[in-house]
Amino acid sequence: MMQAGAQNLNRRVEEVNALNVFPVPDGDTGTNMNLTLSSGVAEMEKHATANTVGELAGALSKGLLMGARGNSGVILSQLFRGFAKAIDHKEEINAIQLADAFQRGVETAYKAVIKPVEGTILTVAREAAEAGMRRSWYAESPAAILEIILNEARRSLARTPELLPVLKQAGVVDAGGQGLIYVYEGMFQALTGEIKIDEKPTNKQEEMDSLASKAHHANAQSKIDPAQIEYGYCTEFMIQLHTDRRPTEKFEETAFRQAMTQFGDSLLVVADDELVKVHIHAEYPGDAMNYAMKYGDLTRIKIENMREQYANVTEGHDYTLSAGTEKEVPAEIEHKRYALIAVAAGTGIAEVFRSMGVDVVIEGGQTMNPSTEDIVKAMEQISADHVFILPNNKNIILTAEQVDELVEPTVTVIPTKTIPQGLAALLSFNSEQEPEENKKQMIAGYQAVRSGECTYAVRDSNIGGIDIEAGDFLGIQDGKIEVVGKEMLDTVRELLRKMNADEADVVTVFYGKDVTKAQVEEFQSKLEAEFPEAEWEWHDGGQPLYYFLFSVE
Repeated sequence: MMQAGAQNLNRRVEEVNALNVFPVPDGDTGTNMNLTLSSGVAEMEKHATANTVGELAGALSKGLLMGARGNSGVILSQLFRGFAKAIDHKEEINAIQLADAFQRGVETAYKAVIKPVEGTILTVAREAAEAGMRRSWYAESPAAILEIILNEARRSLARTPELLPVLKQAGVVDAGGQGLIYVYEGMFQALTGEIKIDEKPTNKQEEMDSLASKAHHANAQSKIDPAQIEYGYCTEFMIQLHTDRRPTEKFEETAFRQAMTQFGDSLLVVADDELVKVHIHAEYPGDAMNYAMKYGDLTRIKIENMREQYANVTEGHDYTLSAGTEKEVPAEIEHKRYALIAVAAGTGIAEVFRSMGVDVVIEGGQTMNPSTEDIVKAMEQISADHVFILPNNKNIILTAEQVDELVEPTVTVIPTKTIPQGLAALLSFNSEQEPEENKKQMIAGYQAVRSGECTYAVRDSNIGGIDIEAGDFLGIQDGKIEVVGKEMLDTVRELLRKMNADEADVVTVFYGKDVTKAQVEEFQSKLEAEFPEAEWEWHDGGQPLYYFLFSVE
């Protein structure tokens, strides 16, 4: 069912992406849902010999959690996480239990979203599950229940424009809700035997897998010299608890995690009642595995020599920091009180974040939302008691918030939605302050900044009564389209007026990779002349899709 659901969604990714209301070039709801579900199914397929639906659902849930990206992907992962909990330890399920699993999934997803918005994927999932629960006692089979759920989901999706005016205005239904229906359709067709599962991924799936790989291209490896790696083997394995083959000790997750730290760093432990997934960088993998065997049998063992990997990745990489300096190798990672992680697209923007003290910059943002696992892996590059994460994109906040339950350090997500907000939050960070005070100050800092963006429309649309044609330039302030124009300079000028740049102390500009040197010089000359009272700062951000990013303070 899940394989078929994933394949059905995979075939319709672009259809879902096209339903995104905003006509900006980063409508990626379908992409995020597809990558998330693909991760879940891949993990589930590793348990293909499972004898129970509970074990399969648990594997699916873990894969979804680690692969979740974007708001739609996180919500999808939470729907099936609650689903998996409902059927945990069950060998098989009947119609009533299937309906209850969908209902539990909805409850879990709603809890994960601080301010649920009706007229979205949440509404479609909830109303469909409620219909399944109402009819569960009368349904003859799980297939009958799933058909009820699917049909109500379709009706609910058709109602989404009545709940969200922006959908009605654009003449579309909710993108996430449509994606969910494609998943349900595949599940139903597999359950009733209408379709067969492809043996190999489609070209589109391969494309999605490639995109997922690119989303984790954070350049962290190119900053590390192989000779400086203290723990040289990336070691992963799973512990099958409660084996009958030999006596084992009682497993207690907190104590186990603490004991494993003696064998290395970058420790990740994910556990349930039957399985424990362990990831650790160790110098002597055998010692770590010998200790783990006290609790059960080891499976899915993978050991990789990181010194070889880093040597291959960084072959030919120039560590020179500036002209005339010697090649330098980063020092051994030191443990510290605080660490900072930020998400950013564009080499120039990433460099600014690093210069302001960010320990790891994850490449991502528009069209390339990192997954939960990507952020977890970024945390392997640091050692700290407390980590602050700056998502810098509204579609990454939920993903970042899932990380805390997967890692040892305490994690605080500062819910920044733009690059300017992230930079403002950094300016308010004080390593001498307590975590709660830092959180308070960083939030206050980014809330005082006005953020602007200039991009282009990818399709005809009507937003807020404004007619938009494909190719128009868009001026966006704090997530809202404020200006539509045929000329980039006119659009930017009007956007800055609406952002009260004439009253600003500082205007910071990041120009993107598609902006020419001549355009930068022209814009700099004309804009600084029009808003002479502000102090202007211009940076080569190198960001894709967005010609200019503005911060007005």
